[in-house]
Amino acid sequence: MEFIGRKEQLKKLGREIDSDELRFALIYGRRRVGKSELVKTALKQSKVPGIYYECKQTTEQSNVESFCSIISENLNLPKLGFTGIEESLSFLFKQAFDKKMVVVLDEYPYLRECVKGLDSILQSLIDNNKDKSKLTLIILGSYVEVMKSLIEHSNPLFGRTNLVIDLKPMDYYESAQFYPNFSDEDKVRIYSVFGGIPHFNKQVDDRKSVKENIIDLIASSGARLENEVPMYLKGELSKIVNANETFEALSKGYSKYSDILSQSHVSSGPTLIDILGKLIQLEVVKKTVPINDENNKRKAGYYICDNLSLFYYKYIFRYTSQLNIMDSDVFYRKYIENDFEEKYVPLQFEEIAKQYLIRKNRAGLMNPIFEKIGKYYYDDPENRTNGEFDIVTEDENGYVFYEVKFKKNSLTASEVKAEIEQVKKTGLNCYKYMFITKAGIEKTNDSHIGHISLDELYKDF
Repeated sequence: MEFIGRKEQLKKLGREIDSDELRFALIYGRRRVGKSELVKTALKQSKVPGIYYECKQTTEQSNVESFCSIISENLNLPKLGFTGIEESLSFLFKQAFDKKMVVVLDEYPYLRECVKGLDSILQSLIDNNKDKSKLTLIILGSYVEVMKSLIEHSNPLFGRTNLVIDLKPMDYYESAQFYPNFSDEDKVRIYSVFGGIPHFNKQVDDRKSVKENIIDLIASSGARLENEVPMYLKGELSKIVNANETFEALSKGYSKYSDILSQSHVSSGPTLIDILGKLIQLEVVKKTVPINDENNKRKAGYYICDNLSLFYYKYIFRYTSQLNIMDSDVFYRKYIENDFEEKYVPLQFEEIAKQYLIRKNRAGLMNPIFEKIGKYYYDDPENRTNGEFDIVTEDENGYVFYEVKFKKNSLTASEVKAEIEQVKKTGLNCYKYMFITKAGIEKTNDSHIGHISLDELYKDF
């Protein structure tokens, strides 16, 4: 399959690879996000010879033997007899005195675990060869906490990196390039399940229906991605039970800290704070605050931001026993179909709409450019209620309100008017009201009301 997206990261990585000086790049991100493919593609696009080694969870000796074998093969050399990683890397730094070379250490934390003081070894090699070697060293890692520690002030490698890439999941637009034959509606549905992880999207077959893909990939016993979420979490967390409890509460729509604590069976507040912190660090949960009250901790909310995790805990984890004894079509019809179409996808469509606005803002196409986007918290003393509007932007002219609808029927003029009146009653003073919909809105001549259609979200800028 042709490599998709990541144009900016490829450009930056290409500059480091082609540089005629010693360069050091660090790339990290969650598993399956495409770090290895990014580097392999950058190497293919460059004419610089490269040595790519995937570190193993074994001893230093075993890693050295495998590493030396790859070095010999790539440099057309007889068998090398190095006994340590430092010796092997020092050899490569010297090999690059006269010619440009790239060395990639994938899953660096595995090697770091078995080689004492490896960070200091790299620091010494970089410092001692910076004026002589033309090597580009690239290290990758999925253990985000470990990789982030390498660029902290206390680490020997601090200040040595020329490029750091925190590789995030793709947005809805790049993800859709994995399944171009789907309609825009179905692209929304597929992204709602599989999100922006390239490995998941590669599994999607756009010759099949959305339902068939969901059943084949996650909603059937033995499906290819059925155990992807729990296996990822077990590899990153010591106590999966607390994560399961937290995810269950979040998947049911509880977002406030106090509600999550009361609805889950997590033993205590400090334990919940700890597990939420870890899930945020793993980038499967996010913490949000309203743009009009960012310092108010009581108004903060927690949400599952990894789509496959959300789908898994909402429909699979909760009904695992039924999944194992039921026909997959019957299971889908009974536990997924209606809720998925009426509640789940419309909620995910809001996130897609937000991504679209950010994408357009970054391209300089919003007029004016907005400075904030997010939820807006309101109090309504008259009716003794409070709540949040999901998408509001703030720019030099004030607030713009966005209503997002994934419904079959277009919004009538009276429905549009009712939505706007509801906003005004809360005291939110907007200079514009925008509607992002699947089916459109009734035409209006009011310049304060605008509409963005579904097909606009999938147009190239």
